[in-house]
Amino acid sequence: MPSSVINVLARHCEDATVPCSSVEPRDLAALAEVLAAVPDPRRARGRRYLIGTLLALCLVAVLGGARSLAQIARYATTASEEVRAELGLQHATPDASTLGRLLARIDGDALDDAVGAWLARHAADPVREDGVLVGLAVDGKSVRGSRTDEVTVHLLAAALHESQTVVAQRQVAAKSNEIPAFASLLARLDLRGVVVTADAMHTQRKTAKEIVAAGGHYVLVAKGNQKKLQRQLRRLPWKQIPLLDRTRTAGHGRRQVRRLKVCTVQAGLLFPHAVQAIEIKRRRVHKKRGKIQHKTVYVVTSLAPDQAGPSYLAQLVQDHWSVEALHHVRDVTFAEDASKIRTGSAPRAMATLRNLAIGLMRQAGWANIAAAADHYRSHPEHATALLEITC
Repeated sequence: MPSSVINVLARHCEDATVPCSSVEPRDLAALAEVLAAVPDPRRARGRRYLIGTLLALCLVAVLGGARSLAQIARYATTASEEVRAELGLQHATPDASTLGRLLARIDGDALDDAVGAWLARHAADPVREDGVLVGLAVDGKSVRGSRTDEVTVHLLAAALHESQTVVAQRQVAAKSNEIPAFASLLARLDLRGVVVTADAMHTQRKTAKEIVAAGGHYVLVAKGNQKKLQRQLRRLPWKQIPLLDRTRTAGHGRRQVRRLKVCTVQAGLLFPHAVQAIEIKRRRVHKKRGKIQHKTVYVVTSLAPDQAGPSYLAQLVQDHWSVEALHHVRDVTFAEDASKIRTGSAPRAMATLRNLAIGLMRQAGWANIAAAADHYRSHPEHATALLEITC
């Protein structure tokens, strides 16, 4: 019988550093069934392994910290009989070339849609039930080790602020940029009750209209790509507006103070659906060098004052960078940029599996992903149990 989130993940909490998720069970396919339903690109003749078996093997190995196809194949070879039986590998073991051929030909959009939909239902619904807006950060990342003939795989992802869980991902076309991929990324998501945050590249009028038309809200930074808008924001009467929020942070060898002011804007601002404008002044002190940096950032949002006060707006702006923390984990813990997997869809598929592994670890209550990988490497039965989760 498939297990609920509580029944499976609660067994892992002894080693986690934060409480486990309090998600209630839902009528949704088990994770193993979701992976098995991904379209198989291989010809039916000659198939030795089911696609669900191979994807489950890859996921369980990545949960244990596997960084390459060779390490995944080695995991399958050294796994216990019980784990091999859970994965459906009782009679044979796939090698790295078998895994590579599958991942190189797999439909990246289909895999991302299947995994993203499962994670979105798994991670976002409990927040929405409380009527709280859900922060969704959109940001891009290049998989540097995938570079071939001057082309590098570049992925645009949408990740939940609170859990750093990627619920949608798209690959940016080789001769394009992130802007055209933005609409496709969000097209399959339910944006009702969602606040989309993004960097200045995505501060586009068309993007703002699409987000609001889908029932969502936006918090977008205005920089030089929107010169007229930036000029308008600078001319607002900031000196007459009192300071509404101040935060102090310390870390990474620096201290930082952020001061925030908010201004309700009237019709005429050169950006659709903008209701509030935000001025953030940052003062950063580098401890070792003693260097002091000052920076002023302007932000526009479709959120009304009764929907988001100054403190919450400051939190949304700051939490956007949680997606950068996710990218850091993929690079440091899973050595994504050092990976030499380059063929076809394989770099993207491996990134999707890393996103799924990190999402599961976060839902299990892990704050330290490296420690989580150590745990699942030492307790593979916990990793295989995740395949039976229903949300």
